[in-house]
Amino acid sequence: MRKGVLEYCILSILNKQDAYASSIINTLKEADMMVVEGTVYPLLIRQKNQGLLTYRWEESPQGPPRKYYQITEKGRNQLREMDAAWDDIITSVSKIKKGN
Repeated sequence: MRKGVLEYCILSILNKQDAYASSIINTLKEADMMVVEGTVYPLLIRQKNQGLLTYRWEESPQGPPRKYYQITEKGRNQLREMDAAWDDIITSVSKIKKGN
């Protein structure tokens, strides 16, 4: 379940703006998600291989060039489906918590 949530969060982050891996990790950590590079990098590669993301190289003012990830149209479609599934999960869990 956690992997699916991380994939959802990565698409959500990239839907707002392109970002490089370290920036994505920092955004996840700022949201109090427990993540490590060894978890995020394979997810980025998998999402790229599935056509959900693409990337470009940009020169960095500090250090080597950075690989900026961006969401594709296929990724946006996947994100819409995940948004709907997330809403359904929240509704179901809320019903269970309330005892309905």
